[in-house]
Amino acid sequence: MIKFGVIGTNWITESFLKAASEIQDFKLQAVYSRTEEKAKTFANQYHVSTIFTDLEEMAKSDEIDAVYIATPNSLHAEQAILFLNHQKHVLCEKPIASNAIEFKQMVQAAKENNVLLMEAMKSTYMPVFNEVEKHLERIGQVRKYFASYCQYSSRYDAYKNGQVLNAFNPAFSNGSLMDIGVYTIYPLVRLFGKPKEIQASCIKLDTGVDGQGSIIMKYEDKEAVVFFSKIADSNLPAEIQGEKGSIMIDRISSPQKAGIVLRGSEAEDLTVSQSFDPMYYETKAFIDLIKNGETESKINSFKTSLEVLEIMDEARKQMGIVFPADEKAINS
Repeated sequence: MIKFGVIGTNWITESFLKAASEIQDFKLQAVYSRTEEKAKTFANQYHVSTIFTDLEEMAKSDEIDAVYIATPNSLHAEQAILFLNHQKHVLCEKPIASNAIEFKQMVQAAKENNVLLMEAMKSTYMPVFNEVEKHLERIGQVRKYFASYCQYSSRYDAYKNGQVLNAFNPAFSNGSLMDIGVYTIYPLVRLFGKPKEIQASCIKLDTGVDGQGSIIMKYEDKEAVVFFSKIADSNLPAEIQGEKGSIMIDRISSPQKAGIVLRGSEAEDLTVSQSFDPMYYETKAFIDLIKNGETESKINSFKTSLEVLEIMDEARKQMGIVFPADEKAINS
């Protein structure tokens, strides 16, 4: 049984706990919130008696083996390193850090303490994505990858009314690239590695974050195009185009359906049964890694997480988007 603490009492944490409740070796042991009242209210929903309002105290506690971090992006590195340094395994929401420098510090802490650190990117562990990987060679030499994740944020309504919430605040390392653009980039890097060059552009909001943007990425033998937005909607599927055919994925952020069309052939369904909530698969993998004494995922690997952050760092540089966390990391 792996005893977990959760940091962050929001809807993402609720989704995580719903998925994790299906896993036999998972036990929610403790809840952290900045306020005792909020911690108690959240913990009571899950019949948990141990709460913390002090992260240092939580990190030192013998009651937990691992933590799930779902706080604002700007807090991920600092909080993860604290727990890693107290020999706690860390599953951290995407993006795992504000930038590549922070992530390297996190990896160093994980290695020094011989504990597991993993980015909670659900899509790459989901059954449909695994099926896409299996069938990729059938479309021959891949020439193009296209992915779009554009979802109008209700917080943008507040923004237009003069209220800047976390989603559009650079202090929290936010914006459309960081919050949802990462979903379009991570599978690309998982499948094909890091591109040779990128070209990024965005619509920048007054707060200094991107409301939406796009990135063209070039490899030696293929190119990739990704779109992301928190100020517009899109229902476009993702597509991987090859010389012999193409693979379509319904939602790159949470693949539920996929199909393959080979030139001159009928479309073939690649959809496989998904018995559990989307977040189940990454959480089950994380727990299995701990039980097997492993300190790095082969799927959501350090290399993949680092290369994704390096792409986003370069994209933000081209877009002119700088976070306080960037300056802090450079000076650390």
